Amino acid sequence: MKRLAALLVALFTTVCASADEVQIAVAANFTAPMQQIAVQFEKDTGHKASPAFGATGKFYAQIANGAPFEVLLSADDETPARLEKEGLAVAGTRFTYAIGKLVLWSANPDLVDARGEVLRTDKFKHLALANPKTAPYGAAAVEAMSRLGVLSALQSRFVQGENISQAHQFIITGNAELGFVALSQVIKDGKIASGSAWSVPANFYEPIRQDAVLLGKGKDKPAATALLTYLKGDKARAIIKSFGYELR
Repeated sequence: MKRLAALLVALFTTVCASADEVQIAVAANFTAPMQQIAVQFEKDTGHKASPAFGATGKFYAQIANGAPFEVLLSADDETPARLEKEGLAVAGTRFTYAIGKLVLWSANPDLVDARGEVLRTDKFKHLALANPKTAPYGAAAVEAMSRLGVLSALQSRFVQGENISQAHQFIITGNAELGFVALSQVIKDGKIASGSAWSVPANFYEPIRQDAVLLGKGKDKPAATALLTYLKGDKARAIIKSFGYELR
């Protein structure tokens, strides 16, 4: 009996010693899928994922200033590449985990038409978008409006969020009648969950290739490398796809 108890204690100690925690900087558009992935990741590996959500540009500044993140899940492919070039990310670990989609969305089910023509009307006073200087989805929104030829006419109506989550919140709370958000924020079971939306054609903006990378602080962390491996697996990819992202 004593021998069995000692064996169980040793086994428990080994499991605890091998379990690890990873600090992740996650682009705001990926909040919902990451929350699901984090739960499944811990169940399957024993490692704990601790995500922080925000704008990619803000995360770059924080990482450059020594923030303790070990993995970055960016909303673009440029920021991870830049961090790698600057020696702040581990070379050879970068990959595209999702390709994002931009939508024009309103909580009002009758406001946004199937071609986005509402942008040429006076049916709204405020248009929400993420800050294009720090958030790739904000930059994509500006590209799309330029392509449509409505950018100059709409600039006075902009309500800018620090990130895509804040832009989405502006619309939900009525601070803006409509706005540009990530498809992942408004999709459920393969369709728009509520309100009205126009899925912006992919050729209206540069592809939103969202790259993951192992940061320097995560180089020797088992949970950090395990998370990046997990993101490439079938369970994580199924979750990502369910939120409307494309996969490579």
